[in-house]
Order: sequence, then structure tokens, then C-alpha cells
Amino acid sequence: MKHSCSFGRLLGVVTILGLLLAAVPAATILQQVRQYRQQHEHELLAEYLRLLAIPSVAADSAGLRRTAIIIADMMRQRGLANVQLLRTTTPGVPPAVFGEVRVPGATRTLVFYAHYDGQPVNPAQWAPGLSPFKPVLASGSLASGGQLLPLPAPGTPLNPDWRLYARGSSDDKAGVMSILAAYQALAQRRIKPTVNLKFFFEGEEEKGSPHLAELLHQHRDLLKSDLWIICDGPVHQSGRKQVVFGARGDVNVGLTVYGPKRPLHSGHYGNWAPNPALGLAQLLASMKDSTGRVTIAGFYDDVVPLTAAELEAVRRVPAVEANLQRELGFAQPDGAGQSLVALLNQPSLNINGLRSANVGAQAANVIPTTAEAMLDLRLVLGNDYQRQIEKVVRHIQHQGYFVTRAEPTDAERAQHPRLVRVAPETGYNAQRTPMDAPVARSVVQAVQSTVAQPIVLLPTSGGSLPLYVFKQELGAATLTVPVANYDNNQHAENENIRLGNLWDGIETMAALMTSK
Repeated sequence: MKHSCSFGRLLGVVTILGLLLAAVPAATILQQVRQYRQQHEHELLAEYLRLLAIPSVAADSAGLRRTAIIIADMMRQRGLANVQLLRTTTPGVPPAVFGEVRVPGATRTLVFYAHYDGQPVNPAQWAPGLSPFKPVLASGSLASGGQLLPLPAPGTPLNPDWRLYARGSSDDKAGVMSILAAYQALAQRRIKPTVNLKFFFEGEEEKGSPHLAELLHQHRDLLKSDLWIICDGPVHQSGRKQVVFGARGDVNVGLTVYGPKRPLHSGHYGNWAPNPALGLAQLLASMKDSTGRVTIAGFYDDVVPLTAAELEAVRRVPAVEANLQRELGFAQPDGAGQSLVALLNQPSLNINGLRSANVGAQAANVIPTTAEAMLDLRLVLGNDYQRQIEKVVRHIQHQGYFVTRAEPTDAERAQHPRLVRVAPETGYNAQRTPMDAPVARSVVQAVQSTVAQPIVLLPTSGGSLPLYVFKQELGAATLTVPVANYDNNQHAENENIRLGNLWDGIETMAALMTSK
């Protein structure tokens, strides 16, 4: 009962602040930050273009190092103290970039987190005129008819609906830029933060943060705080700002099904030699039913149910399904009629990609030697990523497959008619901060103070972040406050950020830095 009442008061804060925002006096911190941004948005955009032009994917260690050094310079230019690259004892790990601002009289400390690494890119998949690390502007979403634009001359108004296309533009260099520009605006307007500020920008989040625990443990005294603000991910699909109390866990699992040791002519050997592509398709099809529900035994068994307060928050989330279906072009979603937000609070199994023999112009009449898939397992509170992998493996074995973690030997090929190699990657579990946690109130109030319409409060995001590591290593609570537009194409070709979302993000981060 206490939990529900506390959440009810939190929702009341959201509603009342939204209704009363118009009565706030003119000379607000928000307006001063906005005025600063409007007067300097060309310089901010130019700086952001330089940051986006640096390749910073996992395979480019030199690019990651260069990005970290550039971000450290950006922090020093803004007057941050104790700027340094935090390293691990494990060699070759991209550093985290750290800086801080100690505020006389402040009794609380917030750490602002974003990551500077991005997903891998295939430039050939990007739209004509786009290149992942040559950022360009467009008049709007290219998927909705937007056109590429030349960079405007200084003094030319920047339309907030323009899009900036580049890898990392939304995920997550937008977080880095929003946080640093917010502090810059406060400092230049001589507005004193109400909390001590620490900044932590990670360099291997898109790899699953395999060394984050080591990094946090090694620098735990430096990273003491009351709360971590995670600036990553998109705002709600309705366009409203949101505060997210948790994130799913994640682990990827590679599958390779084996056929003949060499490619075979499909006419000479078809109907006789087993085809691994068909075998893989049948195996994957066995993992879900026609509604998209996972059929693997025990897949949902250890899920921690949402509390009454969290269920009420889910009920209040604006419905967006009909608009999304029209935009995305499909007639019937998975989920047997459940809402999108309800399904995001359940574990999932996704097929990231499939590969076997060639198609299109390169297609040949062959029986291939292998077929590969990459599974993406998203986890919610209660799931353990290693247990989820074990459930998948047991399901595969029940389909008649011999499971190996290495290339099958000749003896294994001779003995087992169905062979699959399972290759799990490093994963992490879900984490969720209670919605009635005392640290939540000031964050919700701060974000709500930047907009008139009520913000969205989500128990868990659809995406994944290694939030449980912060709790495990530092005992720290986390809340996620995203800034990117929902249709930003993160992790895919044509990634983009709407300029208005970047500008809104600056205001949001500044509000958090001056929260009561």
C-alpha cells in the first residue's frame, strides 16, 4: 500500500507541474539555458559535427582512443575539474572519460553517464548521399521524404525538425553532447548547480560493457554518488519526455548449423544431403508460436512481476501502437493483443540476422555447408542471462541436435545427424529502481519542469543497459533520462538525431543539474 501511495504522489507531481508550468516567472533557469543555446547553436552544432566525424566503433580502437581524448578536451574547455581517462588493469580496454564539478554547499552528487562508442556500420547500406562518419543535415526524416541540406551559414536559423545523420548521432554521442552543453550553458550564464556533478562516458557499451564492472570497482572511491543519470536511448514514441526506472538485460547467442563439409550441387545431391539452411529455419521456428510468444520451456518462469505501482505506470503510458503500425507498414503485431509497453516488460527472443549461401545476383544452386543465426535475448528483472542461455540450449537439444561450443570433429559428424554450434557472448542482467525510491522525486520534478505536458514514467525500457553493474559494484541507484527521437534508426543504417531533441536534451540535463 505504501508503494502505491508513494507512486500516486509521484504521478500527482507530474500532473500538477504540467498544469502549473505556464505560471512560472519569466526569468527561469530553463529560459536562460534556452537563450544561451539559441545564441550559440551554430557553434554547438559545429562542435558536434567534429565529434561525430571520428569513427568510434568497437573494431576501431584508434578511433575510440581519439574520441576519448577529444571528449576530455571538450570537458577541459568547459572548466570541468579532475578530467582524466579511467583505465582498467586489463590491457586494450577503451577508457572511460571522467570529470567533475564540486559545488560548495551541495549535499548530493549526481553522476551523468553516456557512452561514446557506436554500433558497427556497413556504409553500403546507408542511403545515397550518406556516410556513417561524414555527418550531414536533412530537412527531415529521409524515410518520410526529407532532403539532404548543405550546412547553413552562421546566423541562419536552424530548424528543430532538421535531422543530423551519422553513426552515433543519437546513440549515444547525443548523450555526451547534451550533458556537456547543458553544463556549458549553466556555467556561461553563471548559474550554480545545486548538486555536485560527475561525468562518466563509457567506451564499450555497444559490446555489452564487458569491463564495466572492473572499471567501476577499480575507481569506486572516485565514483561515489547518490544517483547515476543515464542519458541513453529515445524519448517515448508519443514524443513526450520520459524517465525510465530500469533497463532490460541482454545477451547474444550465435548458432551455426552444419551440413556437408563442402558445398554440393543441389541437383546432384538435393533430397539426399541435409540442408543446414532449412534445418536452421526449422530450429528457429520451433522457438516461437504464431503470436510471437517464446515456446522455450521455462523462458518466462523466473520473471519478477511488476508491482501495483509499476502496473499503474504502464496503464498511463500513451497508446502509440496504431500510429506505429501505419508508420512501419505491418498489419498485425505480435503479442496476442498486448500493448507494446506491456511486452517490453517481458523477456524476448529476437533473431538479429541469418546467413547461409548467397541470394540475389550471387545465388547459386548449392546445398551450403553451414547456416548461421544470431539470437538476441532480452531479459527482465528475475532473469539471469546464463540461465536463459541454458534454457535455449536445452530446447535445441530437445529438437534432436548435438550441441557443441567448437567446430565439430569428424567423429562428431559421423555420430550425430544434427549438429549445432552455440556461441554465447558476454551478457548482463536487468535492473530496476523502485518507482517510489526517494531519489526519483527530484528527477521526475526536474524533467517535468522543462515541458508542459505530463512526462512518461516507465518501469523498464525496451533497450538494454548494464545498470545492474552499477548496483553490484557501487551500490548505486540509476535512472535513465533519454533525449533522442524515437525514430532515430539507432543500431542501423541512416542513424539520425532530430535537432529539436538535441536542444531539448540540453535543457533536460541542465534542469537535472539544478534540481531541488
